[in-house]
Amino acid sequence: MRTLADGGIARPRLHVATEEIADPGPLPAVMPDATTLAWIRRGEGVVGYGEAARHKATSPADAEQWWREIRDQLVIESTLPGADLPGTGFVAFGSFVFDPDNTTADSVLIVPELIIGRRAGRAWRTTIRPTYAPPIPTPAIDPVQAPGTVSFADGKLSGPEWQRVVAELVERITTTDLDKVVLARELVAIADTPIDPRRLVSRLATEYATCWTYHVDGLVGATPEMLVRREAGLATSRVLAGTIRRSSDTTQDLALAAALAQSSKDLEEHEYAVASVARALAPHCSGMNVPDAPYVLELPNVLHLATDVTAVADPGSSSLALAAALHPSAAVCGTPTGAARATIAELEQLDRDRYAGPVGWIDADGDGEWAIALRCGRIDPDDPRQIRLYAGCGIVGGSDPEAELAESVAKLVPMRDALAG
Repeated sequence: MRTLADGGIARPRLHVATEEIADPGPLPAVMPDATTLAWIRRGEGVVGYGEAARHKATSPADAEQWWREIRDQLVIESTLPGADLPGTGFVAFGSFVFDPDNTTADSVLIVPELIIGRRAGRAWRTTIRPTYAPPIPTPAIDPVQAPGTVSFADGKLSGPEWQRVVAELVERITTTDLDKVVLARELVAIADTPIDPRRLVSRLATEYATCWTYHVDGLVGATPEMLVRREAGLATSRVLAGTIRRSSDTTQDLALAAALAQSSKDLEEHEYAVASVARALAPHCSGMNVPDAPYVLELPNVLHLATDVTAVADPGSSSLALAAALHPSAAVCGTPTGAARATIAELEQLDRDRYAGPVGWIDADGDGEWAIALRCGRIDPDDPRQIRLYAGCGIVGGSDPEAELAESVAKLVPMRDALAG
């Protein structure tokens, strides 16, 4: 193996070939096996199979350095006319831990061998392999297996115990410099047979089509929150903070949406999150637009206060660099960030692993989409019959423990339904 002058390892050149194909149909249906990577929204996106390269990362910034080394070795060809659709050509999928100081969990960036994508009425196939390696055949698709009976159990804290922690946290916020802390809880699901993430991807992509459904290295979910998208020089971040559970009645939902939009507690929580995103993006962008007030985002199970922050990204700031600057935002950590992180470590009593960390993809130009890994679960690598589900709530001085527990239950609904359906 060749070495570089500085002592590093010379990476093999990767040959990237993209060609247009007939519409493959629903992307979850062309995922060959349980290791297949996925990024899907409204029926569009990319799925990736195999591994041309993998990097165990310590942070998004570390992963970006590895991506740049890989990117500089690419040999790219395309027979896709006007190949400027997001997701065409070289794509690396990634998933990062919430807390970079967590030494028990691994962040990862994966370059697949084979990518199938569809967007704007077009579909393509990309292969990524070492130069002069033999062509990559289209793999056979293994049957998707149902998990059988699924049972659920609390994590380290039961519902009432978690409420007591919320009450303690509210007291701290009202008597210290803390403004907001996002407190998460977990639910453990155990199935009769190994859980196939393709089944979860298919159900989530159907039921939550406006969310970003993803699967990266055992982490699977459908998140409504875009940490940052970089496309054609424009950076966009969708901030969600402030949540209420929907009813089964349209008229009542209208009243709930109006109440959410006027809730001082939820507006306060939302304001902290938007401000943290604007501050983090400012050194990497220009011409930023921050709307004066949030809108209400409707999902099948909940209503969110939402704000879309947009800006012009600096040419040298990749989507990964922007994600590194933004994480962790107040939407998943709190304000002030350092004090909130310390409080989470003290009170939460769970290992977030890659829950609430950045998840998404990056292409050869640095464009890409990085969402926050919410509404998700992590399949146990040692026992694939088990999956840990996560939900978090933003706690401020006006939070009510009982209402926060109800909100967390609502946020667990997508994954519970996808598992047990």
